[in-house]
Amino acid sequence: MRKVYSHESLVMVNHLRNVLEAQGVAALVRNDRLMGVLGEVPFVECWPQLWVVQDHQATRAEQLILEALEEPDPALADWTCGACGEQVDAAFGLCWNCGAEPTAD
Repeated sequence: MRKVYSHESLVMVNHLRNVLEAQGVAALVRNDRLMGVLGEVPFVECWPQLWVVQDHQATRAEQLILEALEEPDPALADWTCGACGEQVDAAFGLCWNCGAEPTAD
């Protein structure tokens, strides 16, 4: 096993574990219950850690993590649904109101 990521947020570490596992990389979270000893142990040592089960997948896991943490594409913008006229956030690939796909302008 090899550690590939550590962060103060357990939510972030678990999210990235899900990202890795969705891509076929077996991973587990360690130190997820150490916050109780914070102060007696250096805070960075208490942060949750993400480990890959197979050492040979560590490089791929690190790349997947970097991609998951990248800023969203600035070219993406909110859009207006051509079917119902609803304003839709850029994160959505379908209109949340009617389910229509965005249309090319």
